[in-house]
Amino acid sequence: MFDDDRASRALGIELVEAANGFARARMRITETMVNGHGIAHGGYIFLFADTTFACACNSHGPTTVAASAEITFIRPVRQGDLLEATATERVRYGRSGMYDVTVRRGSETVAEFRGHSRTISDQGAKQ
Repeated sequence: MFDDDRASRALGIELVEAANGFARARMRITETMVNGHGIAHGGYIFLFADTTFACACNSHGPTTVAASAEITFIRPVRQGDLLEATATERVRYGRSGMYDVTVRRGSETVAEFRGHSRTISDQGAKQ
């Protein structure tokens, strides 16, 4: 799935690790990701966490999409910062799942994301 994700790859997101119910990714904040306040636009942080969530919930094979998601921004992020996101499956039930994603700059947590997934295909094929 990640190999075909042109939006995430265009932003320089690197998938570092993926296993069943788990994913870890990295992204560096570029000049074009900074808003008028001189900090990273929250949409880029959300997209980064969402991509990591997608890699974790699709790690089981079937095509899985986001049903909902929310993020809490804890600390500002600036141009040049290297972020790492870790997505962990909390529970899967039927065709649904819940995942937590922590976004860090080094050892400092900058955002927490929770995503709810929905499996739409048992075949793992694009729909």
